[in-house]
Amino acid sequence: MTDERYPIEQPDKSLGDLVGDLTTEFSNLVQSHIQLAKAEITEDAREAGRAGAMFGVAAVAGLLALIMLSFAAAWALAETMAAGWAFLIVGVVWAVVVAVFASTGKKLLAQMNPGPHETIEEVRKDKQWLKTQTN
Repeated sequence: MTDERYPIEQPDKSLGDLVGDLTTEFSNLVQSHIQLAKAEITEDAREAGRAGAMFGVAAVAGLLALIMLSFAAAWALAETMAAGWAFLIVGVVWAVVVAVFASTGKKLLAQMNPGPHETIEEVRKDKQWLKTQTN
């Protein structure tokens, strides 16, 4: 069984030519796998960077919103109850909001599966092909 990716050359080549071809093909194979792995890792790093940037923006915006809205809500509630209780209620509400966003961010990161998966699969295919050629 032959694979179109690895055509078998003419059988009348000398041993030196075959070894030279094998060395060249192996070198090309390793280089292509390295390039594929780099591309996959670069893509995963970009996605992680975007997720990190989103966390950063959310943190800054959350802090500003927390400060401004907390004071506004607490003082509004203070019109109907003691100021201490009003500020406590507002603080608890913001703690719940923070927990929801942190949980969502954690789930998004857990869904990421970084790594050179295509490269690993290609190496497995090459290994299997090599086994069939040596038998």
